[in-house]
Amino acid sequence: MELKVKELYEEWLKNASDDSNLISELENIKNDDDAIYDRFYRSLEFGTAGLRGILGAGTNRMNIYTVRVATQGLANYLLKKYDSSSVSISYDSRINSDLFAAEAARVLAANGIKVYLSTELQPTPVLSYAVRYHKSQAGIMVTASHNPSMYNGYKCYGSDGCQMTDNDATAVYNEIIKLDCFTDVKLCDFDKALADGSIEYIKDEFYESYLTKVEEQAVNKGICEGSGLRVVYTPLNGAGNKLVRKILDRTGVKDVHIVKSQEMPDGNFPTCPYPNPEIRETLEEGLKLCREVKPDLLLATDPDSDRVGIAVPDGDDYRLITGNETGIMLSNYILSNRKALGTLPENPVLVKTVVTSVLMEKVAQKYGCELKNVLTGFKYIGEQILELEQKNEENRYVFGFEESYGYLAGTYVRDKDAVVASMLIAEMTAYYKRQGKTLANVIDELYKEYGFYNNTTLSFEFDGALGMQTMKNIMDSLRNCELTEMAGFSIVKQADYLLSFEKDYIKGTTTEIKLPKSNVISFSLEGGNAIIVRPSGTEPKIKIYFTGVGTDKEDAVRVTNDLIDYVKNSKIFFPEN
Repeated sequence: MELKVKELYEEWLKNASDDSNLISELENIKNDDDAIYDRFYRSLEFGTAGLRGILGAGTNRMNIYTVRVATQGLANYLLKKYDSSSVSISYDSRINSDLFAAEAARVLAANGIKVYLSTELQPTPVLSYAVRYHKSQAGIMVTASHNPSMYNGYKCYGSDGCQMTDNDATAVYNEIIKLDCFTDVKLCDFDKALADGSIEYIKDEFYESYLTKVEEQAVNKGICEGSGLRVVYTPLNGAGNKLVRKILDRTGVKDVHIVKSQEMPDGNFPTCPYPNPEIRETLEEGLKLCREVKPDLLLATDPDSDRVGIAVPDGDDYRLITGNETGIMLSNYILSNRKALGTLPENPVLVKTVVTSVLMEKVAQKYGCELKNVLTGFKYIGEQILELEQKNEENRYVFGFEESYGYLAGTYVRDKDAVVASMLIAEMTAYYKRQGKTLANVIDELYKEYGFYNNTTLSFEFDGALGMQTMKNIMDSLRNCELTEMAGFSIVKQADYLLSFEKDYIKGTTTEIKLPKSNVISFSLEGGNAIIVRPSGTEPKIKIYFTGVGTDKEDAVRVTNDLIDYVKNSKIFFPEN
């Protein structure tokens, strides 16, 4: 074992006395060099997604010490940048989320920074709204989104309500790495800070203000009332339970059935160990209830309620709708109805991420929308709203989404919002129900109109220190390959978002990609097919996005499967095969 790792272990064993569970964990692994190494071989890195890691003891784990030192770094950054500042803080249902939020508040208050703290768990978009509402200079959301229960995380927001930009996150990180988590962190007594106003609980009228902003995004107000719409909803033991149910009720959705086993907050996620609405197994409890009560729609929000997955009736059972499909339907629904109602702005703007379905290009073209493509990460969609706002063109923004089930209508927050998305999906379902259609009918009609696109994402996990090197090897392999075809399809374009270039093999040209650098490589293939590869920014995974285009649905699926088989068996994609 490296000497530095052993020294860190001994230092933590001596000093981590504020949490007896951490000391017990450290004592239990004293003879396990691999376990010690994995906890101390690195520190959790603070980036645009903040921190995220497995709960436990060590520099490579989420615990009160990694949270405290990150917050002290944030405090130092704020103190250098502003004469006075405040930070809004919230948290979700994960293990220790409330504790980590309180510890962050103690550090900030000790540094003379005002804290607005939520009284209970809340969805991530509520935190984004809180930053803007309180005119805070930063925000902290304690969440690990849809990761398994052993994870927690710490998202940091800027004054615009977006997750921190690359430059600001780097500045905070540079402050963090100067600090020792045991000796350089200021702490105050929580109750005393609450009494003197340094820490203030967020007031009830704030939440009412947020719900009002959400309700304002309705396209066809009152469409749900009297529609007979029946909904099954599961918050997946997370933060969406109260606000999603409130907004559904306020917009006329009265027949709502809750999945009882997943209703109450529980960071152990006992019936959905992977609380990700993209995964079918996560929705099984909801689907069971659907087969009993026969709803028009199943809604499932992830633990921090910024993403929502859905299932809809299809024949005798329920069909899971992908994030791309939901986003395409919502875009089409919002644009077509706002155009008919005369509420669509001139030169409307849609925003999607580069890994989101290219079918959106056809929808945007039909309604005369400008479609902006941004890097993966909803902060980049938020940045597009900010740019419009700075030009007094904020009203041009109509809708933004990413394939991983994140959607936003309106500009009141700068992050994906499952509360407004749930409202709009229910409204859309009621609208088409009045026409005798299910959402399964609607997406199939859109495929017939625009073409059959099948989008699939696969994730490959690479845990531990060795896994990080393996992921680097895969990206290096792709970056250095000189392929002309994949799975029998000619490569039309190859784009490298880290090296900032795109090669057009048809035109024989190379152009600069004018986006922030990101470790993403895409291959555009003939016929509109595509393969895009990127390491996850929050999990030890490589994600590969496949687009298969066919003459009908079955043909598109067949093409996608051919692409998947090619990748899985390729030494270019997996050099260790």
